[in-house]
Amino acid sequence: MTSLVGRKRLTFSRVAIYATLLIAVAVYLVPLVVMLLTSFKTPEDIRTGNLLSWPDVMTAIGWIKAWDAVGGYFWNSVKITVPAVIISTLLGALNGYVLAMWRFRGSQLFFGLLLFGCFLPFQVILLPASFTLGQLGLANTTPGLVLVHLVYGLAFTTLFFRNFYVSVPDALIRAARLDGAGFFTIFGRILLPMSIPTIMVCLIWQFTQIWNDFLFGVVFASGDTQPITVALNNLVNTSTGAKEYNVDMAAAMIAGLPTLVVYILAGKYFLRGLTAGAVKG
Repeated sequence: MTSLVGRKRLTFSRVAIYATLLIAVAVYLVPLVVMLLTSFKTPEDIRTGNLLSWPDVMTAIGWIKAWDAVGGYFWNSVKITVPAVIISTLLGALNGYVLAMWRFRGSQLFFGLLLFGCFLPFQVILLPASFTLGQLGLANTTPGLVLVHLVYGLAFTTLFFRNFYVSVPDALIRAARLDGAGFFTIFGRILLPMSIPTIMVCLIWQFTQIWNDFLFGVVFASGDTQPITVALNNLVNTSTGAKEYNVDMAAAMIAGLPTLVVYILAGKYFLRGLTAGAVKG
């Protein structure tokens, strides 16, 4: 009897958990479904139908107009995001390696100051960054925006890699040194191949932060150098005439697809990489 009651309670608990999860999934997916359906509707369908109704006439004209409006800015975001992500990840790996394995006098203070950068809000660095970019001749340029994202993200990537490398057994590094391996040999042939989960964390973290950024894009870029987030805002808020919600929704989908693809392809590594340095040895 007790066993039967226990099984019923377990079944009820599972049903309650699955029901809660399904409700949460529905809450999160409904806006995405509305955007996707609206992007394939005609303006007439949008005016006469409801948000979740299937298009009477499915058309890609909204996507075509959206790409014509933001396509160039999409490639601007690619030019900004890809180099900033790659360089900040590589430099973060090198910084974490030095701070974990080749400690020097003042390294702990240096690491503490570097971590301080993780807590600086975007707004704090706008004026100093603008002044610096002006002095370097990089104001309102793609390389300037790359530099801003690289420097701002370096504190996070260094933290991720340093925490992972601290968990690597010291005996492994000592053995490599005894075998004659130098600074870059240990880094390139031993530690980097072990760092795939942490590399994926940095790639996902940096890609998401940089691709979705609006503030730096609107402050440090102008005209044809702006990223897609700024172009999307301009499209939605400055359109004239009848509002074309299908174009707005398609443009929003275009802006959001890259981060969605990155999470689908590499999301399984994210939690694994975050916890990679949790245990020493």
